[in-house]
Amino acid sequence: MRIGELARRTGVSERSLRYYGEQGLLAPTRTPAGYRVYAESDVDVVRHVRMLLAAGLNTAFIKEVLPCMVDTGDGLAPGCPELLPHLRAERDRMTIAIDGLATARTLLDDVIAATPPEGSDYETWVARRTG
Repeated sequence: MRIGELARRTGVSERSLRYYGEQGLLAPTRTPAGYRVYAESDVDVVRHVRMLLAAGLNTAFIKEVLPCMVDTGDGLAPGCPELLPHLRAERDRMTIAIDGLATARTLLDDVIAATPPEGSDYETWVARRTG
């Protein structure tokens, strides 16, 4: 199938499909005229790539793990046990990032709470707060 058909069937833009090819996630064949031709199995590959991207993995990591991923019907699971330490490390990296964002959000909430409402007189607002 051509790129437009794959895009239609997967809901992924042609631009993204080209990018997946550049990243080594898809390997379409080429016609003599240079058009990309995708296999039927590429529909599932694109679906798996989208799942892994949604899980927060980058394309370089996806390229490494994609050949070992198995579709369980309920999602993807690693078919190669040696991937588990790498997947756990990615999860730990995400946890650290999430914790950092939560801290930043708390700090921003504090700044918002300490800011006088729009249109209020600053001195009056401070006097009420310090009472």
